[in-house]
Amino acid sequence: MTDLFGDSASPALALARKWRPRAFADLKGQEHVVQALSNALTQGRLHHAYLLTGTRGVGKTTLARILAKCLNCETGVTATPCGTCSACTQIDAGRFVDLLELDAASNTGVDNMREVLDNAQYAPTVGRYKVYIIDEVHMLSKPAFNSMLKTLEEPPAHVKFILATTDPQKIPVTVLSRCLQFNLKPMPPALVAQHLGEVLAQENVDAEPAALNMLARAAAGSMRDALSLTDQAIAYGSGRIEAAGVEAMLGTVRRDYLFDLLDALAACDGDALMLQARQLAERGIAFDATLQDLGNLLTQLALLLHAPGAVDAGMDAERMRAAADRLDAETVQLYYQIALNGRRDLPYAPDEFSGFCMTLLRMLAFAPGAAGGTPRPVPAARPASVPRAEPAPRTAAQATSGVPLAAVVAPRAEGVAPRPEPEPELSREPAAPPVTLTASAPGPRGDWDWLKVVAELRLGGMARMLADHCELVARTGDSVTLRVGEAHRHLLDRAYQDRLVGALRDRYGAGLSVSFEIGAAAGQTPQQVRTRIKEARQAEAVAAIESDPFVRELVDQFGGQVDASSIQPLAP
Repeated sequence: MTDLFGDSASPALALARKWRPRAFADLKGQEHVVQALSNALTQGRLHHAYLLTGTRGVGKTTLARILAKCLNCETGVTATPCGTCSACTQIDAGRFVDLLELDAASNTGVDNMREVLDNAQYAPTVGRYKVYIIDEVHMLSKPAFNSMLKTLEEPPAHVKFILATTDPQKIPVTVLSRCLQFNLKPMPPALVAQHLGEVLAQENVDAEPAALNMLARAAAGSMRDALSLTDQAIAYGSGRIEAAGVEAMLGTVRRDYLFDLLDALAACDGDALMLQARQLAERGIAFDATLQDLGNLLTQLALLLHAPGAVDAGMDAERMRAAADRLDAETVQLYYQIALNGRRDLPYAPDEFSGFCMTLLRMLAFAPGAAGGTPRPVPAARPASVPRAEPAPRTAAQATSGVPLAAVVAPRAEGVAPRPEPEPELSREPAAPPVTLTASAPGPRGDWDWLKVVAELRLGGMARMLADHCELVARTGDSVTLRVGEAHRHLLDRAYQDRLVGALRDRYGAGLSVSFEIGAAAGQTPQQVRTRIKEARQAEAVAAIESDPFVRELVDQFGGQVDASSIQPLAP
């Protein structure tokens, strides 16, 4: 690879200009376009108008200049211009009289386009073709586009149009149909980092591979942006590019900080999570960039769990494996979605720090199994000014079933001791189920409260659904039998069973034996119990509102009725 102006060029010349490709062979990442144009030039199948599209800094203008050299090289129309003849050197220097570059952003009017088209009828002065390169062509006005349609469709034989744009959707379809369109792809980070390494090796600049990877990711697919950032990094590091310096220059988050965030989330440690957030704020790191980098890290974790061969080679393999061992696939997907939504909502937060903290806390709150770890607070007392119905001697749920609300849950399955009856009380809230076995007291003795066991398991997705639709049949020693109803037998997939059994063994010992059976459920699955409790609370709330003296007076006076669907019970 050689630079554009040779060793005698000014040392102050930007790398993006100094190392601009001069031939198809030097162009990086656009092989699909190079192959099509090279074959067309070799076979003499030349079109009169080309449209090059793509994001900034991917080589649209560079490709147009190389094509102009291919058309006007003194050795003939070729895919490999010599680069030494008068036409090639003048095109490289920007002095070729038959190459006209027009910036459509500053020449948008019909008068500007009419002047260009009037000159197109004259033969080239020194070259074989008169080449018009119109950059950012989508900025032309509608009358300007209309004025060029006829010439663009049937130009003189000596005229070639090369249009370039970053927004082809704004170009009229009448123009698109008259051009051969080539879409230039964004550069992958690995290719950008490799090219930066080659450039810096010839510039005699030492650079750490990790720093080049960060510059490549920050360029977001643009080679020009990558070279410009490299110029800045060289100046920042006094002639040397180091990872720490690039991190400080870009304001990016070190992956160590991101792994620390994931460790705190996996441990459900809210204090550690907020400590990490404060440390990021003290370092002046942008929270929008932090959530973006966190999303990238979660993407690599998902790849490690599902497609290990596609993981970025620059990742810390040891910490990636540790994070993958602590977070299952569903949790990674959940965190990724919350990170995306948190970044989207960041402008609407009171301030960026509080928005970032709420995003982390949302991850903590919605993590599988997080709900069962901490009891919810008791609702505050009702203000005296708000009327409250007197407790009825029997609620709707009691009148229907003939049993207290706390007895809505039927007796436990065979082999498991029944739950003791709660003491009578005036409160309408159901008594909390007793916990008779915890993770610290596994073993063959004692009874399992299956609802509590399921709530404490860190499960998500279909494995959680399987646990919610199982009921405990019996537990003898280290053997547990679970039953799934006929309607939910599709949940007995081997992968879901393995995840549920693995979670139980992690909590109650590796010797635990779990078997599943399909049969008529006795109504004791966690999902069924929660549904009955919810329905009973709803019925009790409706009965309380309907028996309220103030509500009854309103109904009697105005002939109204209570909308039961608008009543919600108090949170337990």
